[in-house]
Amino acid sequence: MFGLELTTVWFVLIAVLWIGYFALEGFDFGVGMLVPVLARDETERRVMINTVGPVWDGNEVWLLVAGGATFAAFPEWYATLFSGFYLPLLLIIVALILRNLSFEFRHKGDTAAWRARWDAALIGGSFVTAFLWGVAFANIVAGVPIDADKEFTGNLATLLNPFGLLGGVVLVLLFLTHGAMFVALKTDGDIRHRARALAVRIGLAAAVAAVVFLVWTQVQTGSVASAAAFVLAAACLLAGIGAAAAGREGWAFLGTFVTIALAVGGLFLALFPDVMPSSTSAAFSLTTTNAAATPYTLEIMTWVAVVFTPIVIGYQTWTYWVFRKRISTHHIPTADLAAARG
Repeated sequence: MFGLELTTVWFVLIAVLWIGYFALEGFDFGVGMLVPVLARDETERRVMINTVGPVWDGNEVWLLVAGGATFAAFPEWYATLFSGFYLPLLLIIVALILRNLSFEFRHKGDTAAWRARWDAALIGGSFVTAFLWGVAFANIVAGVPIDADKEFTGNLATLLNPFGLLGGVVLVLLFLTHGAMFVALKTDGDIRHRARALAVRIGLAAAVAAVVFLVWTQVQTGSVASAAAFVLAAACLLAGIGAAAAGREGWAFLGTFVTIALAVGGLFLALFPDVMPSSTSAAFSLTTTNAAATPYTLEIMTWVAVVFTPIVIGYQTWTYWVFRKRISTHHIPTADLAAARG
């Protein structure tokens, strides 16, 4: 395909899937974490949750496909990653389950205590997932102890190193900024203005933390291509913050969207041709070559991707177009609010 080996093609496709996941699901993680910060009453909480209600489940399709593609295209990578990162990935799955249940069950009860418990699941699930994804990806790029049998030889403490923890903090801050930009873009009234002002403040903190993390990454394992991606990511984040300060929410959201896309893309560029470097010995690293499936498997998968990827992208584009309008407190039915207060 275009003169590239299929192993490289599938590395790029998996990178694109993770970029799509973080750039899309990132804002609804951010919205979930910001519910107690931006919403001042039940009406505004409903508004915030409704901004992501029609799209959050579609955003998670990118994660499912990324996991499935990794399993099929790079089975050795999948096996080492999921066995070595078992506990963090288990915590991510539990957090996602609780978070997703909150969307479905929050409105099923009529008491404030019921809604508060599901709000806690939404907030906690969003934070834990965002933080642990940052920790996981930081460790994947930096390298973890892997032996000659392609087995992870570390433990949870191995992953909770300063670089990994910084990766978690950076991803949380970027998602908070992205989420605030999305709320400002999708709402109207007071909450819109509060979200825009908060996006600027959190965005500045995210910019500082992200620059430190990306420079650290570049020094450890970067390439010319990853450096270019990181510089562009920083520029887009600053441009997004400037657009938010000027009240241009569409450009502001595009800025954080492209920032996350470029930053994640830069991490994959810094990783290539490895898929999971070994800090024990470079000879034990998993690469696009020694971790890949058979050429026949990759060829079949490529044709499947050619057919179904446009369908998935088309469906998601249609969903965002249908639910493109802003919402505000006056869109929340009065009867529902009366029942909620009761």
